[in-house]
Amino acid sequence: MTPTRWAVLGPGAISQDFAVGLRASQHGVLHAVGSSSPERAAAFARTHGAQASGTYDQILARDDVDAVYVGTVHTTHADLAIRALEASKAVLCEKPAAPTFGDVERMLDAAARARRPFLEAFKTRFGPFAQTLRDLAAGGELGALERFEGARGSAATARTGRLFDPALAGGAILDIGCYPLALAIDLAAAAGEPIDAPEYRRFEAQQVGGVDGTASVELAFGRVTAAIATSILEDLDEVVTVRFAHAEVVLPNAWGNRTESASRLIVRRDGQEQIIEVPTVQPMAAEADALSLALVEGRLEVPQMPWSHTRAAARVLTDWRAAAVSG
Repeated sequence: MTPTRWAVLGPGAISQDFAVGLRASQHGVLHAVGSSSPERAAAFARTHGAQASGTYDQILARDDVDAVYVGTVHTTHADLAIRALEASKAVLCEKPAAPTFGDVERMLDAAARARRPFLEAFKTRFGPFAQTLRDLAAGGELGALERFEGARGSAATARTGRLFDPALAGGAILDIGCYPLALAIDLAAAAGEPIDAPEYRRFEAQQVGGVDGTASVELAFGRVTAAIATSILEDLDEVVTVRFAHAEVVLPNAWGNRTESASRLIVRRDGQEQIIEVPTVQPMAAEADALSLALVEGRLEVPQMPWSHTRAAARVLTDWRAAAVSG
């Protein structure tokens, strides 16, 4: 398999982590870096050994770039991803794909027209841990999946920067609340429940400086209810509980980190506790390799994060943020 030649668009902090993760990739290499600042692109390229750098347009015009990683702020994802797709590049776009459902639809339409793969970069979707959870949700061994309870939240060190900037779609919901939402969608879909028409039961939010500082939502995907909370103002208990008819699965750390996926599940049933340990992966390399395989095989979607899941997440995130603003 010829290695995928990757370009990073946006030489920021998360792109640094992607470039490091890509070194563990089986199918890809970092080849180019694009930025609104050619100087920043060149510095990033030198640090990470990329052969080329330049403006976004210069990088997207290159014939020796196969795929791009969009690691810019939320509000620029849609424009850059669509430009990349129209330049016949595969796209791995950092989550959330875009701040609104409408922008996400535009991105997916562009991918369909260009016949190039598009993947929303939820690194938590890849590896044995994520697959073990899907198998439990689908298998029936623990009874029907009934309820998901999950949170992500930590107190920002300062109330400045993009997280607290309404113009950059700041706030907790898009930045980290999307993680438990994406996991709830994944498990509900694995259990065979519909994910395209959620039933909203409760919204709560606390605004700070025009963005959602804390927020929660309770909703249902078919017969599976999900209670999700997020915050950039306070540390939340991030232990996830997945309740089945005959057992519960506790995830002490469902999110892993940018270098290693999660590995531990605790199954509790009939008064007994079983600890399951699974191997880890470099999650950013794993998502890059998944896109590379889709590109080689002529597929537009990646099974771990199909477009239906991206649409479902975008729909809830859009509605949740609207409720947070109005509330």
